[in-house]
Amino acid sequence: MNIQSLLKKTNANACIECGKCTSNCPVSRFNPHFSPRLQMTWFFQFDRNNLLASDSIWDCLTCGMCTVRCPMDVKFTEFTREIRQTAFENGKPVECSHGGALQALMEIMTADRLKQQRTDWLTPDLNIAETGEVLFFVGCAPYFDAFFTELKINTLDIARSTIKLLNKFGITPAILPNERCCGHDLLWAGNFKAYQALAEKNMAAIQIVKPKTVIFSCAECYRTFKLDYPELFGTLDFEVLHLTEFLTERLGPNQIQFKELPEKVTYQDPCRLGRQLGIYEPPRKLLSQIPGVELIEMQKNRQNAVCCGTSAWINCNAYSKMIQMYRLKMAHQTGAELLVTSCPKCYIHFTCALQSEKFPEEAKIEIKDLALVAAEAIA
Repeated sequence: MNIQSLLKKTNANACIECGKCTSNCPVSRFNPHFSPRLQMTWFFQFDRNNLLASDSIWDCLTCGMCTVRCPMDVKFTEFTREIRQTAFENGKPVECSHGGALQALMEIMTADRLKQQRTDWLTPDLNIAETGEVLFFVGCAPYFDAFFTELKINTLDIARSTIKLLNKFGITPAILPNERCCGHDLLWAGNFKAYQALAEKNMAAIQIVKPKTVIFSCAECYRTFKLDYPELFGTLDFEVLHLTEFLTERLGPNQIQFKELPEKVTYQDPCRLGRQLGIYEPPRKLLSQIPGVELIEMQKNRQNAVCCGTSAWINCNAYSKMIQMYRLKMAHQTGAELLVTSCPKCYIHFTCALQSEKFPEEAKIEIKDLALVAAEAIA
């Protein structure tokens, strides 16, 4: 670990130990053993090797709530990512949730000769192309459904709804037949080498298509392409947009005709899409264009939105469930009938929390991805 590079990149040495990060941290709210401030103190004042060996570096959700309150612009999420990479390279990886099966699948996707049935989920009513100006990067939804059948959700419906929406507006998106995981989870789990391998394979496949725009319905894929891939490849030679940006800003409101959908909804800002990319208004604009939809904001929204409680298939414990219950109670208290999000993992994690037999009625609410809601409302 290059200490000077780490400090320059994250501004960690500017920490004044004021504790504002800890007061804003959803993990610290429920886990008395974790604090962003204490992580910094440990790093600068005590044995760094002990920090690298500590489970506490994996407790952070990397949600970015700490940066909202930090008066010194310390980039704690990036600091955590660098520390995790060092720990991983030193033979101290995290014990991932779900037995590490999802991470194993991602590493399998780095194989050069891998051949996937990546488009078997497409239905005859969906129009796609091999090449074109617009490419839809699907993400890992085809694999999530196999892992989470017991939750009775279908994240592939998000992908199908995305194509349905694009088709409705005259766009036939290209799909990569051998698309790999974007690498988000491996990057945040410290496995930089495997992340880089996935990134290189995805970029090589995209260069064959030569799109002008790549669209994402997954907040984490979008963040990875928008912020992380440029660190590897420099400025990308295509534009990257979240689906809600494309529909509300590129196409314009006059091109979107929705049927009435009378429903009170509240919206969950995904950490990657919201705090880390500043995409707050496009999802709300899209909801506002659906007749009959009444958007009721939760107490904590936009940059103050509370995380769904787990990240990169790392943190899934009792504290995660407490955070999820805390957030779902907020959603329920709005009086909304539906919680809408723009991240497949928020959808999975909140749905999983609701499956608990002991989950209180005052926190229960129906959950849907925004792509599904918009596709249902197409006139």
